[in-house]
Amino acid sequence: MGTSLKIAEPLHASGVNAYDINAIRADFPILSRTVYGKPLVFLDSGASAQKPRQVIDRMKDLLEQDYANVHRGLHYLSGAATDAYEGARERVRQFINAASVEEVVFTKNATEGINLVAASYGRRFLGEGDEVVISAMEHHANIVPWQLLRDEKGIVLKIAPIDEDGNFLIDAFAELLSPRTKLVAVTHISNVLGTVVPVRQVIDLAHARGVPVLLDGSQAAVHMPVDMQALDVDFYAFTGHKLYGPSGIGVLYAKREHLDAMPPYQGGGDMIRSVSFEKTVFNDLPYKFEAGTPPIMEAVGLAAAIDYVQGIGHDLIGRHEAELLAYATERLGEVPGLTIHGQAQDKASIVSFTLDCAHPHDVATIVDRKGVAVRAGHHCAEPLMDRLELPGTVRASFGLYNTKAEVDILADALMNVRALFA
Repeated sequence: MGTSLKIAEPLHASGVNAYDINAIRADFPILSRTVYGKPLVFLDSGASAQKPRQVIDRMKDLLEQDYANVHRGLHYLSGAATDAYEGARERVRQFINAASVEEVVFTKNATEGINLVAASYGRRFLGEGDEVVISAMEHHANIVPWQLLRDEKGIVLKIAPIDEDGNFLIDAFAELLSPRTKLVAVTHISNVLGTVVPVRQVIDLAHARGVPVLLDGSQAAVHMPVDMQALDVDFYAFTGHKLYGPSGIGVLYAKREHLDAMPPYQGGGDMIRSVSFEKTVFNDLPYKFEAGTPPIMEAVGLAAAIDYVQGIGHDLIGRHEAELLAYATERLGEVPGLTIHGQAQDKASIVSFTLDCAHPHDVATIVDRKGVAVRAGHHCAEPLMDRLELPGTVRASFGLYNTKAEVDILADALMNVRALFA
C-alpha cells in the first residue's frame, strides 16, 4: 500500500574513485550564500551539519504528496506515509548493520536515546553501589543522565582517563572495571578533541566481565562506517542532524535481548497493543519505545541523508576529511600563539584550539565577520574543559563539503584576530 521509499541520489555519484567537491558543494544550497558580504565558510558541522538538496526535496515531497499520520490510518495517505517511515527504519538498519528493524528505535536525537537507556535499562537493572564507567571526554548527554540515576538509585560513576594529547587510556580503563561494574557508556568519537576511542577493545574488555556497553555515536556515524554486529555493542545512539539530515530525529540501536527486558520509557499512543483502565498491554518492538506520533518527515529525511552519504561512500569521505584534518593541523599550527588541543593518534576531522591573545568567544565572533562559522565554548563538555584546565576552545569541525581553501580563509581570519589584539 502507498509508495515505496524513494532513494536520494547525490548529483555527483558518477565514479567509484571520484570526489567532485564542486558538485558536492552544489548539492548544499546554503553554501552559496554570503555572511556579512563574505562567502559562507561553514566549519561547525560537529554541532549540526548542513543539508543537501536531496534531503530537502525528499522531505518536501513527503509533505506535498504523501503526508499523514502513520500506522493507525486505513486510508491511502496513511499507508504511503507508513511505507516511507518504516522504509526509513529499514534504511537505518542497513546503514548500521543491525540484525533486525526491531532493534532500531527512533528517538528525537542521541540525547534521548541515552536517556532512554538510563531511564529504562538503568532503573530496571542498576541499583545502589553499582558502577557505570564513562570517560573524561563525554558530552553532557552521556554524563547528566547517569548523574540523575546516581541521585535516584545510588549508582557510582567512574571516569576513564585520557592523556594530555586526548588519547583514551585503555589500560587505565581496564583497571576501572570491577565486580560492581554494571554498564560502560563512552563516546565513540570525542566531539571536542576528535579522539577515536578504541571501542572494539572497550567492548571486548567489558564483555569479558559480562558488562554491557553503550556508545555515543553522534560523531562517529558521520565520519566512519558503523557496524553493530561487527562491534557487538549493546546500545548505540546517534543523531540525524549531524549526519546531513534533519533535526528532531535520532536512533537508538539496542540488542533485542535488552529491549525485550526493558520497560517502556514513555506511555501513550502507538506503544500499546491494548488499553483498559485496569491494564495496558504493550506493543511489539520497536514500537514499545515510540510513544505518540513519531517524527515521520524527519525519519524520511534521515533515510535520504543516509542515501546521500552512502552514494558518495564513507571511504572517499574519510579520505577527503583526513586530508582536510592534516592540512588544517599544519596551517593552523602556523598561526602564532595558537595551540591545538587534542592530538590523539586516531582522530576525526575536528580541530579544537585556543589563541593566547583572545578568549575563544572573542575569536569566534571576530572570524564570523569574515564569514567563518566556528563553535566556541565548552562544547557541552565542561568536565573535559576542567581536565584540560581551559575556559573553552574554538572548534572547527569539518564535513564532506569543506575545502582546503576554506581552511586558508580560517587561518587568515585568525591572523586578523592576532593583529587586532597585538
